[in-house]
Amino acid sequence: MFRRLSLSAVIFAAAAAPAFAHLNPEEHGSFMAGFSHPLFGMDHILVMTAVGLWAAQISQGGGRSALWIVPAAFVGTMAIGFALALSGIGLPFVEPAILASVIALGLLVAIAVRLPTAVCAAIVAVFALFHGHAHGGELGSAGALQFGIGFVFATAFLHLAGIALGLGISRFSPHVARILGGATALLGLSLAFG
Repeated sequence: MFRRLSLSAVIFAAAAAPAFAHLNPEEHGSFMAGFSHPLFGMDHILVMTAVGLWAAQISQGGGRSALWIVPAAFVGTMAIGFALALSGIGLPFVEPAILASVIALGLLVAIAVRLPTAVCAAIVAVFALFHGHAHGGELGSAGALQFGIGFVFATAFLHLAGIALGLGISRFSPHVARILGGATALLGLSLAFG
């Protein structure tokens, strides 16, 4: 009986998740709309977690400051992209850059690329600019500040989840993070061509 109820709950949750994935910001320009947005979009979850995983990988090589510098670079630059979009300043190729970020960050984790922390921060910052711009562009002015704050908090939460995952699995094997990175890149390709 419990198994059937659990299965039913999972099916209903899976069916309901797409409805929550992208709340209409003009109607729901609130903190909760901003906070929930990254938590229900596959591209958001993949990229934000990959940033955390990569920061954890870099820190294993001795760059402990990467644990906060790399995610902070993403969050800060994402906020700048958000503000640029709200100001009406356009960026070319926003959606392709977002899809490329899923694939590229997945590959960086899969290959376990270790660069200086500043270079890693610059790489994630470039991608973050496009992520922030996309959400500022689709929002308009309705509740922009509240939405943006919620979006920043959820992004930081996903980065922390990626860091915790990366640090946790590194105790067992560094190869697990690399496998997750490869899966992220493959899922990014499926989003791009699916």
